[in-house]
Amino acid sequence: MKVIGLIGGMSWESTAEYYRIINKTVKERLGGLHSAKILLYSVDFSEIATLQTEGRWPEATKFMCDAAQRIERGGADCVLICTNTMHKMAPEVQSTVTIPLLHIADTTAIEIKKRGIKRIGLLGTKYTMVEDFYKGRLVDDYDLDVFIPPEDGRTIVNRVIYEELCLGKVVEESKNQFQQIIHDLNTRGVEGVILGCTEISLLINQEDSPLPLFDTTAIHAQAAVDFALESG
Repeated sequence: MKVIGLIGGMSWESTAEYYRIINKTVKERLGGLHSAKILLYSVDFSEIATLQTEGRWPEATKFMCDAAQRIERGGADCVLICTNTMHKMAPEVQSTVTIPLLHIADTTAIEIKKRGIKRIGLLGTKYTMVEDFYKGRLVDDYDLDVFIPPEDGRTIVNRVIYEELCLGKVVEESKNQFQQIIHDLNTRGVEGVILGCTEISLLINQEDSPLPLFDTTAIHAQAAVDFALESG
């Protein structure tokens, strides 16, 4: 079994889900007392969030690169950034290590393509929804048509992520707002929705949506297990 490297803590609530899903999946596949081999470097999210808010992305990039290098030195065979937003600097992170970075957008897009879906909605932080580092990868590399909510919807999604979910708060009214946003995307002809922030699945799940939901946390974690258990 290969060793999975995780850059976590952004937020720790969703990183705990990565740990749970990876170990649960390994147990299901191997049985008995098996669990995953994991190296976790967990950051102080307050520091990262400040760099995001102030637009200090070069400093944030150095932060992520340092974390990845620590994980590689620790003996991991791959590295995952346990957040969608910080894939903004995924190319720079990959360039500083020799182990593969398993990109969350790639693993998610592969699952979307398996379902035969082309018109996909995207929910996440304002950076993930608006900037090209995530949407562009889905469009250019996987030929997907990506739809995001209008500005008022994006404001709601971003606020709920940072002010509630990243603090471990699950608010029923926010769940209702997300369901309305998904409904609105449905009326625009969207065929499925990416939960493009690793905390969103703490708020809504498939039972709450008329459209297929693609939980990036679960998809990314399961891809890590695929890597860890593959032969060769």
